[in-house]
Amino acid sequence: MNAEIIYERIQNALDKAKRKDKILFTAVSKTRTVDEMKLAEKISWVDYFGENRVQEAETKRKSYGQSRVPWRLIGHLQANKARKAIELFDSIDSVDSIELAQRLNRIAGEFHKVMPVLIEVNTSGETSKSGIEPKNFSQLLDFIVTQENLRLDGLMTVGPITDDEKKIRTAFATLRTLNENARTSTGLTLPILSMGMSDDFELAILEGSTMIRIGTLLFGPRNYNL
Repeated sequence: MNAEIIYERIQNALDKAKRKDKILFTAVSKTRTVDEMKLAEKISWVDYFGENRVQEAETKRKSYGQSRVPWRLIGHLQANKARKAIELFDSIDSVDSIELAQRLNRIAGEFHKVMPVLIEVNTSGETSKSGIEPKNFSQLLDFIVTQENLRLDGLMTVGPITDDEKKIRTAFATLRTLNENARTSTGLTLPILSMGMSDDFELAILEGSTMIRIGTLLFGPRNYNL
């Protein structure tokens, strides 16, 4: 694992941004084995595991045992898997519609729990990406904050697939602005700004990210045949 290199790059980005805070680190564990995840768990600054698929996470949970690291769902969530997601995950970071939020709130109530969530916003405009459009963000925000079984912790986005640094930073800056406006309108702290992955996390940190999601850079290339 490339833990030392990643940590150094995070610190350099924080220095460049003149920031002293800690970046929350989500180890993206999709397609990774339980053994690989347990190695990552030993890294003191790994704060979370990020899984993309409910079914894969369910299989891993059965064999993983106790974990000091909470599990976050960072992939698109189909409504018919909402119940299982609430059972398996400590946070759902990909809430992108009122319909999904409504379903999660109802099911969380049945479990007598308050579910931490993030709103996923499509700030790149790429149709291949999930997330609510920025123009519709306020409607979803206003709905979620009224749901007694959901706790909104912040926002999440995926940067555009491009080598154009300006476009990448613009997408991240858009999320930061939405988060700042949401703090003002709701009075919530919304501490999590989840943006930045293996190819662009340093730019995300420069634009204010408080949580990055790293998979390939930490674990190495994925084997999608597993």
